[in-house]
Amino acid sequence: MHGLKKSAPKFMTFDAVAITIGIVIGAGIFKTPSLVAAEVADSTRILMIWGLGGLISLLGAFCFAELASTYPDQGGDYFYLSRAYGKPMGFLFAWSRMTVIQTGSIAMLAFLAGDYVAGMIGRPGSSTLVAAGFVIALTALNAAGFSQGNRIQKSLVFVVGAGLLLISFFALNTPAHALPVAAEVSPMPPGAIGKVLIFVLLTYGGWNEAVYLSAEMERKSIIKVFIYSIAFITAIYMVVNIAFMRGLGISAMAGSDTAAADLMEKALGKGGAGIISLLIAIAALATINGTLITGARSAYAVGRDFKLLGFLGKWNSAAGVPRNAVLFNGAASLVLVAFGSFARDGFSLMVEFTAPVFWFFFLLSTFSLFIFRKREPDRQRPFKVPLFPLIPIVFFGICLFMLVSSLRSAAAAPIAGVLIVSSGIPLLLLNKKKEKT
Repeated sequence: MHGLKKSAPKFMTFDAVAITIGIVIGAGIFKTPSLVAAEVADSTRILMIWGLGGLISLLGAFCFAELASTYPDQGGDYFYLSRAYGKPMGFLFAWSRMTVIQTGSIAMLAFLAGDYVAGMIGRPGSSTLVAAGFVIALTALNAAGFSQGNRIQKSLVFVVGAGLLLISFFALNTPAHALPVAAEVSPMPPGAIGKVLIFVLLTYGGWNEAVYLSAEMERKSIIKVFIYSIAFITAIYMVVNIAFMRGLGISAMAGSDTAAADLMEKALGKGGAGIISLLIAIAALATINGTLITGARSAYAVGRDFKLLGFLGKWNSAAGVPRNAVLFNGAASLVLVAFGSFARDGFSLMVEFTAPVFWFFFLLSTFSLFIFRKREPDRQRPFKVPLFPLIPIVFFGICLFMLVSSLRSAAAAPIAGVLIVSSGIPLLLLNKKKEKT
Protein backbone atom coordinates (compact mmCIF):
# COMPACT_ATOMS: atom_id res chain seq x y z
CA MET A 1 0.00 0.00 0.00
CA HIS A 2 1.68 3.14 -1.20
CA GLY A 3 0.67 6.77 -1.50
CA LEU A 4 0.95 9.12 -4.44
CA LYS A 5 4.09 10.31 -6.11
CA LYS A 6 5.48 13.62 -4.91
CA SER A 7 4.58 15.23 -8.23
CA ALA A 8 0.85 14.77 -7.56
CA PRO A 9 -1.23 17.92 -6.95
CA LYS A 10 -1.41 18.97 -3.31
CA PHE A 11 -4.58 20.01 -1.51
CA MET A 12 -3.98 23.25 0.33
CA THR A 13 -5.51 23.54 3.81
CA PHE A 14 -8.29 25.79 2.49
CA ASP A 15 -9.07 23.32 -0.31
CA ALA A 16 -9.46 20.43 2.13
CA VAL A 17 -11.53 22.57 4.51
CA ALA A 18 -13.88 23.54 1.65
CA ILE A 19 -14.33 19.90 0.63
CA THR A 20 -15.00 18.83 4.23
CA ILE A 21 -17.46 21.64 4.91
CA GLY A 22 -19.23 20.96 1.62
CA ILE A 23 -19.70 17.29 2.50
CA VAL A 24 -20.95 18.02 6.03
CA ILE A 25 -23.19 21.05 5.49
CA GLY A 26 -25.69 19.43 3.19
CA ALA A 27 -29.46 19.40 3.19
CA GLY A 28 -29.56 17.92 6.71
CA ILE A 29 -29.30 21.28 8.47
CA PHE A 30 -32.57 22.33 6.81
CA LYS A 31 -34.42 19.33 8.28
CA THR A 32 -32.69 18.09 11.44
CA PRO A 33 -33.25 21.17 13.68
CA SER A 34 -37.01 20.56 13.53
CA LEU A 35 -36.56 16.90 14.52
CA VAL A 36 -34.34 17.87 17.45
CA ALA A 37 -36.74 20.60 18.59
CA ALA A 38 -39.62 18.11 18.55
CA GLU A 39 -37.72 15.88 20.98
CA VAL A 40 -36.16 18.53 23.23
CA ALA A 41 -38.46 21.61 23.22
CA ASP A 42 -36.09 23.82 25.21
CA SER A 43 -33.76 26.44 23.70
CA THR A 44 -30.89 25.88 26.13
CA ARG A 45 -30.95 22.11 25.70
CA ILE A 46 -31.20 22.43 21.93
CA LEU A 47 -28.07 24.57 21.77
CA MET A 48 -26.26 22.31 24.26
CA ILE A 49 -27.02 19.23 22.12
CA TRP A 50 -25.79 20.92 18.93
CA GLY A 51 -22.69 22.04 20.80
CA LEU A 52 -22.23 18.48 22.07
CA GLY A 53 -22.36 17.26 18.48
CA GLY A 54 -19.48 19.59 17.60
CA LEU A 55 -17.49 18.46 20.65
CA ILE A 56 -17.98 14.77 19.83
CA SER A 57 -16.87 15.45 16.26
CA LEU A 58 -13.76 17.22 17.57
CA LEU A 59 -12.87 14.27 19.83
CA GLY A 60 -13.13 11.98 16.82
CA ALA A 61 -11.10 14.41 14.74
CA PHE A 62 -8.18 14.17 17.19
CA CYS A 63 -8.17 10.37 16.75
CA PHE A 64 -8.43 10.47 12.97
CA ALA A 65 -5.84 13.26 12.69
CA GLU A 66 -3.26 10.96 14.30
CA LEU A 67 -4.22 8.10 11.98
CA ALA A 68 -4.18 10.28 8.85
CA SER A 69 -0.93 12.10 9.65
CA THR A 70 0.85 8.86 10.62
CA TYR A 71 -0.51 6.77 7.74
CA PRO A 72 -1.38 9.19 4.91
CA ASP A 73 -3.17 7.29 2.20
CA GLN A 74 -6.02 7.84 -0.28
CA GLY A 75 -7.78 4.82 1.25
CA GLY A 76 -8.39 6.53 4.59
CA ASP A 77 -10.37 4.18 6.86
CA TYR A 78 -9.90 1.38 4.35
CA PHE A 79 -6.14 1.66 4.79
CA TYR A 80 -6.31 1.73 8.61
CA LEU A 81 -8.70 -1.24 8.77
CA SER A 82 -6.57 -3.24 6.32
CA ARG A 83 -3.38 -2.49 8.23
CA ALA A 84 -4.89 -3.21 11.65
CA TYR A 85 -7.19 -6.18 10.95
CA GLY A 86 -6.12 -7.52 7.56
CA LYS A 87 -7.03 -6.82 3.93
CA PRO A 88 -10.36 -8.72 4.00
CA MET A 89 -11.78 -6.40 6.69
CA GLY A 90 -10.59 -3.35 4.79
CA PHE A 91 -12.11 -4.64 1.58
CA LEU A 92 -15.51 -5.26 3.19
CA PHE A 93 -15.55 -1.70 4.48
CA ALA A 94 -14.54 -0.30 1.08
CA TRP A 95 -17.11 -2.47 -0.68
CA SER A 96 -19.88 -1.17 1.56
CA ARG A 97 -18.67 2.35 0.96
CA MET A 98 -18.51 1.96 -2.84
CA THR A 99 -21.80 0.16 -3.33
CA VAL A 100 -24.20 1.84 -0.92
CA ILE A 101 -22.80 4.23 1.69
CA GLN A 102 -21.16 6.77 -0.64
CA THR A 103 -22.94 6.11 -3.91
CA GLY A 104 -26.29 5.80 -2.13
CA SER A 105 -25.71 9.16 -0.49
CA ILE A 106 -24.87 10.71 -3.87
CA ALA A 107 -28.02 9.27 -5.45
CA MET A 108 -30.36 10.39 -2.67
CA LEU A 109 -28.89 13.89 -2.58
CA ALA A 110 -29.22 14.05 -6.36
CA PHE A 111 -32.90 13.18 -5.97
CA LEU A 112 -33.26 15.88 -3.32
CA ALA A 113 -31.65 18.51 -5.56
CA GLY A 114 -33.69 17.23 -8.52
CA ASP A 115 -36.96 17.52 -6.60
CA TYR A 116 -36.32 21.14 -5.64
CA VAL A 117 -35.06 22.21 -9.07
CA ALA A 118 -37.91 20.40 -10.87
CA GLY A 119 -40.37 22.15 -8.56
CA MET A 120 -38.79 25.53 -9.24
CA ILE A 121 -39.09 25.12 -13.02
CA GLY A 122 -42.64 23.85 -12.72
CA ARG A 123 -41.95 20.30 -13.93
CA PRO A 124 -42.10 18.04 -10.83
CA GLY A 125 -42.19 14.89 -12.96
CA SER A 126 -38.69 15.59 -14.27
CA SER A 127 -36.86 15.20 -10.94
CA THR A 128 -35.26 11.87 -11.90
CA LEU A 129 -33.84 13.31 -15.12
CA VAL A 130 -32.57 16.37 -13.26
CA ALA A 131 -30.98 14.13 -10.59
CA ALA A 132 -29.24 12.04 -13.24
CA GLY A 133 -28.08 15.20 -14.99
CA PHE A 134 -26.49 16.51 -11.79
CA VAL A 135 -24.61 13.23 -11.21
CA ILE A 136 -23.37 13.13 -14.82
CA ALA A 137 -22.28 16.78 -14.79
CA LEU A 138 -20.38 16.59 -11.49
CA THR A 139 -18.81 13.26 -12.41
CA ALA A 140 -17.61 14.74 -15.69
CA LEU A 141 -16.15 17.79 -13.92
CA ASN A 142 -14.22 15.67 -11.43
CA ALA A 143 -13.05 13.22 -14.11
CA ALA A 144 -11.78 16.14 -16.19
CA GLY A 145 -9.22 17.11 -13.60
CA PHE A 146 -8.20 18.06 -10.08
CA SER A 147 -8.68 21.80 -10.53
CA GLN A 148 -12.20 21.54 -11.95
CA GLY A 149 -13.65 19.52 -9.06
CA ASN A 150 -11.74 21.55 -6.48
CA ARG A 151 -12.85 24.89 -7.95
CA ILE A 152 -16.54 24.00 -8.15
CA GLN A 153 -16.43 22.71 -4.56
CA LYS A 154 -15.14 26.00 -3.17
CA SER A 155 -17.75 27.92 -5.14
CA LEU A 156 -20.62 25.75 -3.91
CA VAL A 157 -19.47 25.93 -0.30
CA PHE A 158 -19.23 29.72 -0.48
CA VAL A 159 -22.80 29.96 -1.75
CA VAL A 160 -24.15 27.58 0.92
CA GLY A 161 -22.33 29.38 3.74
CA ALA A 162 -23.50 32.76 2.50
CA GLY A 163 -27.06 31.46 2.14
CA LEU A 164 -27.20 30.12 5.68
CA LEU A 165 -25.86 33.40 7.03
CA LEU A 166 -28.50 35.23 4.97
CA ILE A 167 -31.26 33.13 6.54
CA SER A 168 -29.86 33.87 9.98
CA PHE A 169 -29.65 37.59 9.22
CA PHE A 170 -33.32 37.81 8.23
CA ALA A 171 -34.38 35.71 11.21
CA LEU A 172 -32.45 37.82 13.68
CA ASN A 173 -33.99 40.97 12.22
CA THR A 174 -37.63 39.86 12.40
CA PRO A 175 -39.87 40.06 15.50
CA ALA A 176 -38.77 37.36 17.91
CA HIS A 177 -41.00 34.61 19.24
CA ALA A 178 -40.96 34.02 22.96
CA LEU A 179 -38.92 30.98 23.92
CA PRO A 180 -40.10 28.65 26.71
CA VAL A 181 -38.51 29.06 30.12
CA ALA A 182 -36.99 26.14 31.94
CA ALA A 183 -39.99 25.75 34.29
CA GLU A 184 -42.27 25.00 31.34
CA VAL A 185 -40.10 22.21 29.96
CA SER A 186 -40.64 18.60 31.03
CA PRO A 187 -37.64 16.32 31.56
CA MET A 188 -36.36 14.41 28.53
CA PRO A 189 -37.56 10.78 28.56
CA PRO A 190 -34.97 8.01 29.05
CA GLY A 191 -33.16 7.15 25.84
CA ALA A 192 -34.16 10.41 24.13
CA ILE A 193 -30.58 11.68 24.10
CA GLY A 194 -29.54 8.72 21.93
CA LYS A 195 -32.33 9.35 19.44
CA VAL A 196 -31.53 13.07 19.27
CA LEU A 197 -27.80 12.45 18.85
CA ILE A 198 -28.50 10.18 15.87
CA PHE A 199 -30.09 13.20 14.17
CA VAL A 200 -27.39 15.64 15.26
CA LEU A 201 -24.36 13.46 14.48
CA LEU A 202 -25.90 12.53 11.14
CA THR A 203 -25.95 16.26 10.35
CA TYR A 204 -22.31 16.57 11.47
CA GLY A 205 -21.43 13.41 9.53
CA GLY A 206 -18.68 13.61 6.93
CA TRP A 207 -15.99 15.53 8.81
CA ASN A 208 -13.84 12.37 8.72
CA GLU A 209 -13.77 12.45 4.90
CA ALA A 210 -10.66 14.63 5.10
CA VAL A 211 -8.59 11.49 5.81
CA TYR A 212 -9.05 10.46 2.16
CA LEU A 213 -7.12 13.57 1.13
CA SER A 214 -4.22 12.93 3.52
CA ALA A 215 -1.82 11.55 0.89
CA GLU A 216 -2.18 14.80 -1.08
CA MET A 217 -1.64 17.17 1.85
CA GLU A 218 1.11 18.21 4.20
CA ARG A 219 0.88 15.90 7.21
CA LYS A 220 0.86 18.70 9.79
CA SER A 221 -2.04 20.41 8.00
CA ILE A 222 -4.49 17.58 8.65
CA ILE A 223 -5.33 18.57 12.22
CA LYS A 224 -5.85 22.17 11.05
CA VAL A 225 -8.34 20.96 8.45
CA PHE A 226 -10.32 19.10 11.10
CA ILE A 227 -10.30 21.94 13.63
CA TYR A 228 -11.15 24.70 11.14
CA SER A 229 -13.90 22.63 9.49
CA ILE A 230 -15.59 21.50 12.69
CA ALA A 231 -15.33 24.95 14.30
CA PHE A 232 -16.95 26.60 11.26
CA ILE A 233 -19.65 23.93 10.97
CA THR A 234 -20.49 24.11 14.68
CA ALA A 235 -20.74 27.90 14.58
CA ILE A 236 -23.02 27.78 11.52
CA TYR A 237 -25.25 25.13 13.10
CA MET A 238 -25.57 27.10 16.33
CA VAL A 239 -26.44 30.33 14.49
CA VAL A 240 -29.00 28.57 12.28
CA ASN A 241 -30.71 26.99 15.29
CA ILE A 242 -30.83 30.33 17.10
CA ALA A 243 -32.33 31.86 13.96
CA PHE A 244 -35.01 29.17 13.69
CA MET A 245 -35.94 29.43 17.36
CA ARG A 246 -36.05 33.21 17.31
CA GLY A 247 -37.85 33.56 13.99
CA LEU A 248 -40.41 30.76 14.34
CA GLY A 249 -40.55 29.80 17.98
CA ILE A 250 -39.78 26.27 19.16
CA SER A 251 -43.35 24.95 18.74
CA ALA A 252 -43.63 26.06 15.10
CA MET A 253 -40.06 24.94 14.43
CA ALA A 254 -40.76 21.47 15.85
CA GLY A 255 -44.00 21.10 13.89
CA SER A 256 -42.62 22.17 10.52
CA ASP A 257 -41.18 19.91 7.81
CA THR A 258 -39.80 23.00 6.04
CA ALA A 259 -38.62 25.29 8.84
CA ALA A 260 -36.18 27.21 6.64
CA ALA A 261 -38.82 27.85 3.98
CA ASP A 262 -41.34 28.93 6.62
CA LEU A 263 -38.81 31.32 8.09
CA MET A 264 -37.89 32.90 4.75
CA GLU A 265 -41.52 33.16 3.68
CA LYS A 266 -42.22 35.06 6.89
CA ALA A 267 -39.29 37.39 6.20
CA LEU A 268 -39.57 37.85 2.42
CA GLY A 269 -42.96 36.50 1.39
CA LYS A 270 -43.45 33.69 -1.15
CA GLY A 271 -40.20 34.59 -2.90
CA GLY A 272 -38.34 33.44 0.19
CA ALA A 273 -39.42 29.85 -0.38
CA GLY A 274 -37.81 29.94 -3.84
CA ILE A 275 -34.53 31.11 -2.33
CA ILE A 276 -34.58 28.21 0.12
CA SER A 277 -35.32 25.68 -2.65
CA LEU A 278 -32.31 26.91 -4.61
CA LEU A 279 -30.08 26.91 -1.51
CA ILE A 280 -31.05 23.34 -0.57
CA ALA A 281 -30.30 22.19 -4.12
CA ILE A 282 -26.87 23.88 -4.01
CA ALA A 283 -26.13 22.36 -0.57
CA ALA A 284 -26.97 18.92 -1.96
CA LEU A 285 -24.69 19.52 -4.97
CA ALA A 286 -21.83 20.57 -2.66
CA THR A 287 -22.17 17.32 -0.74
CA ILE A 288 -22.36 15.27 -3.94
CA ASN A 289 -19.24 16.92 -5.36
CA GLY A 290 -17.23 16.50 -2.16
CA THR A 291 -18.35 12.89 -1.86
CA LEU A 292 -17.23 12.20 -5.44
CA ILE A 293 -13.80 13.62 -4.61
CA THR A 294 -13.24 11.55 -1.45
CA GLY A 295 -15.17 8.48 -2.60
CA ALA A 296 -13.06 8.16 -5.73
CA ARG A 297 -9.91 8.09 -3.64
CA SER A 298 -11.08 5.23 -1.45
CA ALA A 299 -12.18 3.30 -4.57
CA TYR A 300 -8.74 3.99 -6.09
CA ALA A 301 -7.04 2.55 -2.99
CA VAL A 302 -9.06 -0.67 -3.26
CA GLY A 303 -8.25 -1.03 -6.94
CA ARG A 304 -4.59 -0.46 -6.16
CA ASP A 305 -4.57 -3.33 -3.65
CA PHE A 306 -6.97 -5.87 -5.20
CA LYS A 307 -6.21 -7.36 -8.62
CA LEU A 308 -9.87 -8.06 -9.42
CA LEU A 309 -10.67 -4.33 -9.19
CA GLY A 310 -7.35 -3.21 -10.63
CA PHE A 311 -8.99 -0.90 -13.17
CA LEU A 312 -9.96 1.38 -10.25
CA GLY A 313 -6.35 1.65 -9.08
CA LYS A 314 -5.09 3.73 -12.00
CA TRP A 315 -4.15 7.35 -11.37
CA ASN A 316 -4.36 9.78 -14.28
CA SER A 317 -1.25 11.92 -13.78
CA ALA A 318 -2.22 14.51 -16.37
CA ALA A 319 -5.62 15.18 -14.78
CA GLY A 320 -4.37 14.66 -11.22
CA VAL A 321 -7.30 12.39 -10.32
CA PRO A 322 -8.14 8.65 -10.20
CA ARG A 323 -10.32 9.02 -13.29
CA ASN A 324 -11.55 5.42 -13.48
CA ALA A 325 -12.59 5.53 -9.82
CA VAL A 326 -14.44 8.82 -10.35
CA LEU A 327 -16.31 7.36 -13.33
CA PHE A 328 -17.10 4.17 -11.40
CA ASN A 329 -18.61 6.10 -8.49
CA GLY A 330 -20.63 8.24 -10.89
CA ALA A 331 -21.89 5.20 -12.81
CA ALA A 332 -22.82 3.32 -9.62
CA SER A 333 -24.70 6.38 -8.38
CA LEU A 334 -26.59 6.59 -11.67
CA VAL A 335 -27.63 2.94 -11.29
CA LEU A 336 -29.04 3.75 -7.86
CA VAL A 337 -30.80 6.81 -9.27
CA ALA A 338 -32.45 4.51 -11.82
CA PHE A 339 -33.57 2.05 -9.16
CA GLY A 340 -34.64 4.85 -6.86
CA SER A 341 -36.95 6.27 -9.52
CA PHE A 342 -39.06 3.09 -9.29
CA ALA A 343 -39.02 2.61 -5.50
CA ARG A 344 -38.17 5.89 -3.83
CA ASP A 345 -39.34 4.96 -0.32
CA GLY A 346 -37.63 1.57 -0.31
CA PHE A 347 -34.42 3.08 -1.62
CA SER A 348 -34.41 5.79 1.06
CA LEU A 349 -34.92 3.11 3.68
CA MET A 350 -32.05 1.02 2.26
CA VAL A 351 -29.65 3.92 2.48
CA GLU A 352 -30.84 4.87 5.96
CA PHE A 353 -30.16 1.36 7.16
CA THR A 354 -26.45 1.71 6.42
CA ALA A 355 -26.04 3.73 9.65
CA PRO A 356 -25.19 0.64 11.78
CA VAL A 357 -22.59 -0.39 9.19
CA PHE A 358 -21.06 3.09 9.29
CA TRP A 359 -20.81 3.17 13.10
CA PHE A 360 -19.45 -0.38 13.23
CA PHE A 361 -16.54 0.44 10.93
CA PHE A 362 -16.07 3.85 12.58
CA LEU A 363 -15.68 2.03 15.89
CA LEU A 364 -13.10 -0.36 14.38
CA SER A 365 -11.13 2.55 12.87
CA THR A 366 -10.99 4.26 16.25
CA PHE A 367 -9.79 1.07 17.96
CA SER A 368 -7.05 0.68 15.34
CA LEU A 369 -5.37 3.67 16.99
CA PHE A 370 -4.67 1.52 20.07
CA ILE A 371 -3.43 -1.34 17.89
CA PHE A 372 -0.97 0.91 16.04
CA ARG A 373 0.29 2.54 19.24
CA LYS A 374 1.10 -0.90 20.68
CA ARG A 375 2.34 -2.49 17.47
CA GLU A 376 4.48 0.45 16.25
CA PRO A 377 5.39 2.52 19.33
CA ASP A 378 8.47 4.08 17.68
CA ARG A 379 6.79 5.23 14.47
CA GLN A 380 6.94 8.96 13.76
CA ARG A 381 3.58 10.60 14.47
CA PRO A 382 3.33 14.20 13.20
CA PHE A 383 0.23 14.62 15.37
CA LYS A 384 -0.57 12.73 18.55
CA VAL A 385 -3.96 12.58 20.23
CA PRO A 386 -3.82 14.77 23.35
CA LEU A 387 -4.62 13.10 26.69
CA PHE A 388 -4.07 9.64 25.19
CA PRO A 389 -5.67 7.17 25.91
CA LEU A 390 -8.55 9.13 27.49
CA ILE A 391 -9.89 10.84 24.34
CA PRO A 392 -9.80 7.69 22.15
CA ILE A 393 -11.52 5.69 24.90
CA VAL A 394 -14.27 8.30 25.22
CA PHE A 395 -14.78 8.46 21.45
CA PHE A 396 -14.76 4.66 21.18
CA GLY A 397 -17.49 4.56 23.82
CA ILE A 398 -19.51 7.16 21.86
CA CYS A 399 -19.19 5.08 18.68
CA LEU A 400 -20.39 2.00 20.57
CA PHE A 401 -23.33 3.98 22.00
CA MET A 402 -24.26 5.27 18.52
CA LEU A 403 -23.97 1.76 17.04
CA VAL A 404 -26.44 0.42 19.62
CA SER A 405 -28.74 3.43 19.18
CA SER A 406 -28.79 3.06 15.38
CA LEU A 407 -29.54 -0.66 15.70
CA ARG A 408 -32.48 0.12 17.96
CA SER A 409 -33.85 2.82 15.67
CA ALA A 410 -34.75 0.38 12.87
CA ALA A 411 -35.53 -3.28 13.40
CA ALA A 412 -34.38 -4.34 9.93
CA ALA A 413 -31.05 -2.48 10.10
CA PRO A 414 -28.94 -5.45 11.26
CA ILE A 415 -30.24 -7.62 8.39
CA ALA A 416 -29.62 -4.88 5.81
CA GLY A 417 -26.15 -4.23 7.22
CA VAL A 418 -25.13 -7.89 7.07
CA LEU A 419 -26.38 -8.19 3.49
CA ILE A 420 -24.52 -5.05 2.42
CA VAL A 421 -21.22 -6.17 3.96
CA SER A 422 -21.49 -9.85 3.05
CA SER A 423 -22.18 -9.08 -0.62
CA GLY A 424 -18.46 -8.35 -0.94
CA ILE A 425 -17.39 -11.80 0.28
CA PRO A 426 -17.77 -13.53 -3.13
CA LEU A 427 -15.57 -10.84 -4.67
CA LEU A 428 -12.95 -11.46 -1.99
CA LEU A 429 -12.92 -15.16 -2.88
CA LEU A 430 -12.72 -14.42 -6.60
CA ASN A 431 -9.87 -12.00 -6.03
CA LYS A 432 -7.96 -14.59 -3.99
CA LYS A 433 -8.38 -17.09 -6.82
CA LYS A 434 -7.31 -14.56 -9.43
CA GLU A 435 -4.16 -13.60 -7.49
CA LYS A 436 -3.11 -17.25 -7.32
CA THR A 437 -3.34 -17.69 -11.11
